[in-house]
Amino acid sequence: MSSSQSRSLEALSIAIAAEERTIREGGGRAASERQHAKGRLTARERIARLLDPGDEPLELGLWAGHGMYESWGGAPAAGVVAVIGRVAGRRHLIVANDATVKAGAFFPATAKKVLRAQKIAMQNRLPLIYLVDSAGVFLPLQEDVFPDEDDFGRIFRNNAVIAAAGLPQTAAIMGNCV
Repeated sequence: MSSSQSRSLEALSIAIAAEERTIREGGGRAASERQHAKGRLTARERIARLLDPGDEPLELGLWAGHGMYESWGGAPAAGVVAVIGRVAGRRHLIVANDATVKAGAFFPATAKKVLRAQKIAMQNRLPLIYLVDSAGVFLPLQEDVFPDEDDFGRIFRNNAVIAAAGLPQTAAIMGNCV
């Protein structure tokens, strides 16, 4: 690799890391402060407290929703955080609505990301933990959230399939639940 290619790769790596930090801020610092003012933690703070000490979780779909829904202010990480991490010594898949992003409302990409997380949990026989803090469907895009069989409603069908497969699922209502 030439030195100019190396510099370009380094610059690109720095830009990607900076964008990932921005995505992890969800709706931004002001939105996080509003959560804290209500006595609530952010989705990432909740997950950090739930995981076993020292666990290094694997985040799924960080870039989901990137560059989408810009006319509505965007949906960093599709408005939901999904990680595989250890809870009580066992790997779990944790799905947490990010209330800093449009009060945790579901965008079309949010539904797809949750469906993908459920599929990964089923394929790997991982128990699921849902940390719910959602205003429901993002109303300006509701027709795109319920369009076909791989949409928002499928999440609830999958809950039944996962339960029938004997995989534990736990849901904690952390705020809004519409």
